[in-house]
Amino acid sequence: MKLVQIAGLAATAVLLAACGSGQVGGSGGTPAENSKRLTLIPGVQAEPFYISMQCGAQAEAQKLGYTLDTSAPQKFDAALQTEKVNALGSNPPAALLIAPTDDTAMLAPIQQVASRGVKIVEVDTSLKDTSVAQSSISSDNTAGGQLAADTLAQLAGGQSGSVLVLDTIAGTSTTNARAAGFEEQLKKYPNLKSVGIQFTQNEPDQAASKVTAALASTPDLVGIFATNLNTGEGAATGLRNAGKVGQVQLVGFDASPSEVEGLRNGEYQALIAQDPAMIGQQGVQQAVAALEGKPVTRNLTAPLHSITKANMDANSQYFYKQSC
Repeated sequence: MKLVQIAGLAATAVLLAACGSGQVGGSGGTPAENSKRLTLIPGVQAEPFYISMQCGAQAEAQKLGYTLDTSAPQKFDAALQTEKVNALGSNPPAALLIAPTDDTAMLAPIQQVASRGVKIVEVDTSLKDTSVAQSSISSDNTAGGQLAADTLAQLAGGQSGSVLVLDTIAGTSTTNARAAGFEEQLKKYPNLKSVGIQFTQNEPDQAASKVTAALASTPDLVGIFATNLNTGEGAATGLRNAGKVGQVQLVGFDASPSEVEGLRNGEYQALIAQDPAMIGQQGVQQAVAALEGKPVTRNLTAPLHSITKANMDANSQYFYKQSC
């Protein structure tokens, strides 16, 4: 039996045991003292994208008279995130903002929390099952991939060659959509041909190894699209180790401090930046609306921005934070 399934069964026992007295709304409700408490469970700890999201969420929660605590897994991993979700069982918040690390494996644990009357808002990533969350806020990741393809084609300037796509983990809704959008849009540029999507398990060292292998097997490699921070950092390392920085166009996704520095020094040629602070802000707004019986928007889309070295200073407001 898979670890996430075992964790889900364990969570059921914890949740059933917790449905005792001292709660509003009878069995299945959240403790009365938690009616103004929100919890954010991002995809992974210490990542600037999610830190920026947390900053936006915290500011909005305070503005609206709510408290927000954050509990992040050490790795972008469904089993580790399941532990964080299950830990809410005995003391659930009024609403949970979560970036599911797997669009299928995270369904059962999130459903268990929702069964307690907790409002669920998806931020950044989402479940395949659309019946659980009250609202989902994310970038249009397919459009982000398309924007990356357009940007890479402009950078290539008519040069012909092959392009590598580095994705994270199969089942990660956001990065999978970026890769798919990129692949589809690249077909509009006959001078560029994809050599396929390779998964890195969201580990920079694996991304670096994939780039090293691609450079050896594909002499006409002219571009790389990295679908998130870790794949981008790994790709930059692979190009640096091979002495190919600037010779192979690297388009990354996100705008962490390390990526921004890489763009400035020429390791990246472009970044597709999201607006994680806005995602966190809107996530809190939708959670509070659901709690207060106000209209909720089921799907919201945050903007994306193509940033190059030439326009980076004018777009510095989209650079991600390392602390609030």
